Amino acid sequence: MKPFLILVAGGSASGKSTVVKEIIKKAGLKDVIIIKHDDYYHDQKDLSFEEKLNQNYDHPNSLDNELLVKHIKDLISEKTIQKPKYDFVNYSRLKQTEEIKPKKVIIVEGILILQDESLRSMSGLNLYVELDDDTRFIRRMMRDIKERGRSVDSIVSHYQNTVKPMFYKYVKPSKRHAHVIIPNDNKHDIAVDLIASKIRNVLGM
Repeated sequence: MKPFLILVAGGSASGKSTVVKEIIKKAGLKDVIIIKHDDYYHDQKDLSFEEKLNQNYDHPNSLDNELLVKHIKDLISEKTIQKPKYDFVNYSRLKQTEEIKPKKVIIVEGILILQDESLRSMSGLNLYVELDDDTRFIRRMMRDIKERGRSVDSIVSHYQNTVKPMFYKYVKPSKRHAHVIIPNDNKHDIAVDLIASKIRNVLGM
């Protein structure tokens, strides 16, 4: 049986990673890979730091989906890949890559992951995690301050100028491609249970 691909989308700071962890635990998955779409931002080593700051990182063109599609195809064909790693402090790829070996379940998460038709064509299950805008903004702000050293002014400006408009233009409309929409502002135990059951059924567990 070829590896089972799951795509998990949703707005920035909607809780995608947390939901993925819950699904893995509930389904009892051991042989699983989690790939962050964020690691596939285009390399920007030739741009100045100021130029990097002015890029739109919430537009589909900011991501190297061609490389991601190739890597997913390789993993499905049971080939090892060298996954890029992205540095959010310096807005560029790291020189080091991460070796990823094929496993039975491949989970790829990212705000724009359901935008790409080539990725959707390989997927067996598409999920969209939904959370209200205010809560997402607060979570994003706290994360960017603590983990990425951003100022409040830069976070607010970025959110108003690119994050929010791109969310409504590209991210939110992509939920029409989801098989399951998970409401993350309430308890989502039932949704997680159903998804875990589906995965176990596909894997014959």
